[in-house]
Amino acid sequence: MIKRILFLITLILQFSFLHAGIVVLNGLTHSYKVENGKVYKGKVAIENTGNNPQSVKLFLQDFTYHSDGTINYTAIHTNKKTNGDWIKLNTNLVTLKAKEKTEVFYEITIPDRVNDPGSYWSVIIVEPVDDIKPTDKQPGVSITSVIRYAIQVITDYDTEKAKPDLKFESIKVEKEEGKQAVKIAIANNGNLYCKPTASIEIYNRKTGEKIGTFSSLTMGLLPSTSKTFYIDISKIPPAQYKATVIATDEDENAFALNVELEVKND
Repeated sequence: MIKRILFLITLILQFSFLHAGIVVLNGLTHSYKVENGKVYKGKVAIENTGNNPQSVKLFLQDFTYHSDGTINYTAIHTNKKTNGDWIKLNTNLVTLKAKEKTEVFYEITIPDRVNDPGSYWSVIIVEPVDDIKPTDKQPGVSITSVIRYAIQVITDYDTEKAKPDLKFESIKVEKEEGKQAVKIAIANNGNLYCKPTASIEIYNRKTGEKIGTFSSLTMGLLPSTSKTFYIDISKIPPAQYKATVIATDEDENAFALNVELEVKND
């Protein structure tokens, strides 16, 4: 189940392709607390781990995701909370020698007046550019798959007036890699990015005795998006239970729901 969770996190943060060589060294989420009219600076650190020179292009896109696994990378202005217009890269194309590292810098210029408090975001796409080579086998060109990294740039404005609002979309008990797991789909209906953890307190249905508390990994959740949080309950014997499901963010804001839980043999 842990493998599945790590796979999903990776899928949220980057496109899944096959070619290796370019890696991003300084993280895939860059967050800033911002004020009107201010300028903030950041950078994308890139390394070519391959043995050949590699060109890399960088560009901005909007980005959303949902608990059913769908991820959308779209043109700037698709998302009404985009900050794509605020971000300027110092270059859109770099070429790295074998084993070379470089840094691409960007500036975020906050407008003199931002109307609504909360989180604004977009992603910087880092994409290796492969030479197009003719093929001897058939007319046309060959296409090589590459890794494309999506670096979230999140700007939080007037956070004192903004807050996450977490909602449980669904709660299921299903087998995950041969183990029973609680799958909790959580949506952020608020206007502020947060990093919630899902947990479940399980009780004996007849006696009320607490069986245990189990937790998921912590994951970031943008406004108007949702994710599925996985909790391993393979140690719980098959039976019907009472349970309390809790989502808690990094500021200890908690959202809870009482549920009936059935753990099956199969």
